[in-house]
Amino acid sequence: MPLFHTDAHLGRSDGRPSPGMLLGAAGGAADPWGGAVSGGKGYAEVRSAHDAAEQRSGHLARLADGITVHNVRMAFGGTSWGWLPGPGVYTSYDFGAAVDEGRRPTREIAAAQQLGHLLRSVPDLARLDPAEEVRAEDGRLKVRHLANPDTGAQVYVLRNDSAEPVDSLLPDTAVEVPVTVGAHDAKLLVTGLSLGRRRLAFTTAQPMLSTTVGRQDIALFAGRSGETAHVALECDSEPLTYRLDDEPGWSYDRGRLNVVVPLGPGGLSRVLLVGGDSETPMVLLFADDATALRLWPYETPSGSMLVYGPALLRSVTLRGATAHLVGDLVGETGLEVWVPRGITAVTWNGRPVRTQVSRAGSLVMEGLLPGVPEVRLPALDGWRRRAENPESKSGFDDSDWTAADRTSSHSTTPVPDGGPVLFADDYGFHHGDVWYRGRFEDTRGLKTVSLSYSTGTQGLLMAWLDGRPLGTHRMPVPDGDTAGRGTWTATASFAVPKKLRGKGPHVLSVLVRPMQHDGGDGTGGAYKAARGLVSARFEGGSREVEWRIRGAGSPDRVRGPLNDGGLHGEREGWHLPGFDDGEWRSAGFPREGRRQGVTWYRTEFRLDVDPDVDASVGLTLEDDPERAYRVQIFLNGWNLGQYINDVGPQHTFVLPNGILRTRGPNTLALAVLSDGTTPAGPGEVRLTLLGAAQGGVAVEAVDSPGR
Repeated sequence: MPLFHTDAHLGRSDGRPSPGMLLGAAGGAADPWGGAVSGGKGYAEVRSAHDAAEQRSGHLARLADGITVHNVRMAFGGTSWGWLPGPGVYTSYDFGAAVDEGRRPTREIAAAQQLGHLLRSVPDLARLDPAEEVRAEDGRLKVRHLANPDTGAQVYVLRNDSAEPVDSLLPDTAVEVPVTVGAHDAKLLVTGLSLGRRRLAFTTAQPMLSTTVGRQDIALFAGRSGETAHVALECDSEPLTYRLDDEPGWSYDRGRLNVVVPLGPGGLSRVLLVGGDSETPMVLLFADDATALRLWPYETPSGSMLVYGPALLRSVTLRGATAHLVGDLVGETGLEVWVPRGITAVTWNGRPVRTQVSRAGSLVMEGLLPGVPEVRLPALDGWRRRAENPESKSGFDDSDWTAADRTSSHSTTPVPDGGPVLFADDYGFHHGDVWYRGRFEDTRGLKTVSLSYSTGTQGLLMAWLDGRPLGTHRMPVPDGDTAGRGTWTATASFAVPKKLRGKGPHVLSVLVRPMQHDGGDGTGGAYKAARGLVSARFEGGSREVEWRIRGAGSPDRVRGPLNDGGLHGEREGWHLPGFDDGEWRSAGFPREGRRQGVTWYRTEFRLDVDPDVDASVGLTLEDDPERAYRVQIFLNGWNLGQYINDVGPQHTFVLPNGILRTRGPNTLALAVLSDGTTPAGPGEVRLTLLGAAQGGVAVEAVDSPGR
């Protein structure tokens, strides 16, 4: 909710609301395992719910509420690699944000971009007070009226919460024509606004930018594709008006210049005004949302600039009479630049651009900037496999493991009476899989072993007795009510087969996969909740058990303590580049095995992406959703997350550049954990191109050695 400071807090005496700050405007939403928020469809569905219209409605409503500092959470979600994520999300933290996990801007970003440029370039919006009530002719359109008491500018925030577009007049305002607001959308209109040396009477399109470049003023208006922008300027004397593109139309009547432009996918529309009330020429620009994303204002020591065309403008450097532009392209495009006085030439990413001066006063490139060269991704083959979990065997040597013999705990979870503390964190194992081995002497009369354990969402437990699988227990898939729960505690009960009942010694081996720790919710202890095995009970007679515990080995000095868990393969370096897997068996996908435990797969692949191309690459896994298994993904030794085949919803995992060598060899390792109840894959495993841009910033892969 908006946070306001009262007059008393800031010492205000004029009766006006104090400035407000919003610490976390929703830019999307977190999605838990199983996709309770997204309906199982992942962040693409979250982004659909938090689209540009929803974002625009929120941003403009907060502006009308007096919020002057906006913090959007999240603008870029990103990836929660390794054992870093909170328990309420899967590996991806895309969040449905304006910039997706593959670093691609989405249509959602248009709302923030347009409002951001407007607030930066139009100072009238820095001080707005509530003004008299305004009602739209169509009652479905809600109107917030604000005014700048210093300049007289009037601001109207229009909001349409209905499921269809609304066209309506605004009585008792200076807006003389109907205004269109899309379904579940909003729009900001301004009257009486100074645009350079001219004055805006009204507009039905949202202003996006007002600036002076060189010897002319520039005003930019943006709106939805398919709408018509109507801009009226106060002009006591008629200016010479030039339509520089096919779309605009104009007329002059009784001291007003009226410009009408249909907005669409055709690109930028330009209108040039010369003379009239001002000796300074003015260019009016009109763009739909997609076109507006290709417009980049830039401030230099010599004055303002405006660049149209590229997907991203990173920097501008002025040297002599040349403007040196650096940025990104995602496809073939033109280039148009409004430049300060004295600038007559342009380069793009270090290469000269041949230009000519347009009637709009800009430098326009002759021809087009090239598109992105094709990025080819190899097929993933040459796989080798090896099964592990020797810890489940009765003869495994655990003499160097830590004895689990403590009687008190630092956890907020109560310690069961009459038994040792088994929580993994009390023995220094805070992340990833944890193994327990309990020795006892007699199983005669033993019917059931009940194991209580505590994990985050989607944790699990596997048990073996004398090397024989007893079974697997999994935490339930969260629903809308339980998605945010950090700690899940359950009891798994396993029947002991008659052939395993007898004199000892016997070994009970237990693998627990704790998920991530809770970050805490202000209650002072959620992050201290137990992870791992809690207690063991034996039906058919009490047993004295000597427990030993083993988790992750020494922290990876390159990748950090959140990278590795306690799997045998992790401790032996099976996930690291350079590991010798020459004696492993060859394997092909799709696989179909049925085994309780862990099987590793490794392969190498090489990329040769053009040095000027920034490619975003993902790893996609697909299989029959009835198959119960999960996969830890390691790229060049880095733990990039966890795939759960029968839960989802995530199937594609971003392979971040820098960890991924886009020009060189890469090692991919998959640790497949299966409960043995169904055939286990993987099925299809492939590289996926998520996006590519030419230019940008060169990224070299980090060195990925062993520990």
